[in-house]
Amino acid sequence: MASSNLVSSPVLLALAAFCLLFLQPHPSNANSLTTCHFDKIYQFGDSASDTGNLIREKPIGAATAFARLPYGETFFKHATGRTSNGRLMIDFIASASGLPFLNPYLKKDANFRNGVNFAVAGSTALPVDFLTKENIIVEITNSSLHVQLDWMSKHFTKGDCLEKPNNTLFIIGEIGGNDYNYALASGKTLQEVNAMVPEVVNSVVIGVKRVISVGATRVVVPGFFPIGCFPLYLTAFQTNDSTAYDKDKCLKELNSFSKYHNGKLQEAIQELEREYPHVVIVYGDCYHAFEWLYNHAVHLGFDGASTQKACCGIGGDYNFNITMVCSAETPVCPNPNQFISWDGIHMIEAANKRMAEWFIDDMLPKLHCYN
Repeated sequence: MASSNLVSSPVLLALAAFCLLFLQPHPSNANSLTTCHFDKIYQFGDSASDTGNLIREKPIGAATAFARLPYGETFFKHATGRTSNGRLMIDFIASASGLPFLNPYLKKDANFRNGVNFAVAGSTALPVDFLTKENIIVEITNSSLHVQLDWMSKHFTKGDCLEKPNNTLFIIGEIGGNDYNYALASGKTLQEVNAMVPEVVNSVVIGVKRVISVGATRVVVPGFFPIGCFPLYLTAFQTNDSTAYDKDKCLKELNSFSKYHNGKLQEAIQELEREYPHVVIVYGDCYHAFEWLYNHAVHLGFDGASTQKACCGIGGDYNFNITMVCSAETPVCPNPNQFISWDGIHMIEAANKRMAEWFIDDMLPKLHCYN
C-alpha cells in the first residue's frame, strides 16, 4: 500500500507550477507607467525606435524593405517603416503610459499631441561629417542624433512647448550602434572601434544636455543590447574557435564591447546627474532586458532552438545572409512568436514586448513617479 504521507500527483504538479512562478522573473503590470502621468514622449534613436522616419526621408534604396511587407505583417498588417514584424519597444512603452503610438516627425500633418518620434533607422550618434573624416562610410541616412535634435528645436519653435515638463518623458537612444557598425564595415578593427566609444558617448551626453535645455526633467538613456547574441554578428564573426563563445553560444568579445560602451555611458550619466541634480536621468538597461529574455526564452514561449536564428532570412547556421536580408522575396518563419530575432539585426514584436516589460519594471522606480 502506498504511504499516506505521499502527496497525489495533481497536487505535486500544481505545487511545481506554483514554484516556477518564483523561479522565473516576471515583469509586473506593463501599464504601471501610467503612474507617471506622462502626456508626451519624445523619442530619439535609430532603427530600434524608428516608427517611420527613414521611409519618408528616403523612400527608395535601403529603406525600401522597411516600407514593404513582411515588415509590419503581424500587428499592423502593412509596413509602417518599423524594422520589425510589428511593434517596437517604444510602442509598448507608449501604451504602458496610456498614450497612442508616437508618430514619426517626418509624417506630414501628423498628430503630435502626445509627443514625437525623431528616431531614424541607420542614424549615428556622431555627426556624419565627423565619421566621414575618419574614413568611415555612412550608409542609409545622414540623420544623426544631431540632426534629430535640430528637428526637435524646429518642432518646439513651431509652437509646441513643455507646459508641464514633469509630465514629459524624453528617451535618448538606443543610439551609437551604427557608428560602430559603419566603422567595422569600413574596415576598422574592433580595437579601433573601441577607441570610438568616448566620442560616441559624448555625443549622447550632448543630446541629453540639449533636451534639458528645452525643459526636460525626466530623461531615459538606453544602453546597448548584447550584440554578440545577434544573428548578424554571429554570422559575420563566426569562428571554429570554441573559446570565442560563452555558455549561451554568444560571442564573448562582442558582448564585452557592449558592456564597455554601457559602462562608459553609465559613468557619463552619473556625471550628468551631478551637473543637473534637478533632472531625473535614468540609464535604460537594454543589455539585461535582452539577457533576461534570452535566459528565459523557453519559459516565455519562445523556441529554444531558434533564439539565435532570424525569422525572416535564409542560409547559414543563423538563418541570416548579409546579401539576402529580409525582404518581400525572403522566406519568413511560420510562427514568428517563437523567434527573438526578426531579420537578424532587429527584434521580433514578441521579443520587443517582453523586453519592454522588463525595461519598464526596471526604470519605473528610478523615474520617481508619484501619484
